[in-house]
Amino acid sequence: MSQNFRQKKFPSGCLLVLAQGDITGEAVEAIVNAANSRLQHGGGVAGAILRRGGEEIQRESDAWVRQHGAVTHAEPAYTRAGRLLCRYVIHAVGPVWGEGDEDAKLAAAVTGSLRRAAELGLQSLAMPAISTGIFGFPIERAARVMLDAIRGYLEVEASTSLRQVRLVLYDQPTLDAFSAQWLRLGWDA
Repeated sequence: MSQNFRQKKFPSGCLLVLAQGDITGEAVEAIVNAANSRLQHGGGVAGAILRRGGEEIQRESDAWVRQHGAVTHAEPAYTRAGRLLCRYVIHAVGPVWGEGDEDAKLAAAVTGSLRRAAELGLQSLAMPAISTGIFGFPIERAARVMLDAIRGYLEVEASTSLRQVRLVLYDQPTLDAFSAQWLRLGWDA
C-alpha cells in the first residue's frame, strides 16, 4: 500500500486520505481507473492496471461497452479486478484538456466514481489524479476540482457505505499540488 501523507475525517465517518504510491498495489475494495469512453486500456493508469490485473479486465470492459455503449463522465463502468488486490475497478472517464467544460466533467467523473462505489456497497476506494496524465488536465486545477467534488459528495451523502477514500498520487509534483490545495481548504495534516 502507498504512504499516507494527510487525512481528514468527515461527519459521515468517512476518512479521506492523501497518499503517494502505485494505485495498482492498493488493498482496498475498488480502485478507480482513469479511462477513456471506449474502455481501451493502453497507457497511463489504465495500462498499469491492465498489466497488473490481467487481460480479463479488458475483456470485461469490452463486454461493458458492447452492452451499455460508451462510458460517460457521470456514469462510470465497473469490472472485476483480475489479479489486483481489490475486488473491482471503477472506470471513470475524465475530460481531455481543451474539449470544453473540463472542470464540470472532472467533477462528474469523481462524484460518479464515489456514487458507483456506494451502489456496490463498498467501504474503501482508491482514486488517482484523473485526467492529469495523457489527457493533459493541469494538476493544480485537477487538485481543486477533485477535492471539492469529494468534499461535496462526502458532506451530502452522510449515509454512504464508504468508510475510506484514498487519493493515491504517483509522483511528487502531483502530491505537492494536492497537498497545497488540501491546505488551502484549511484541512490539517
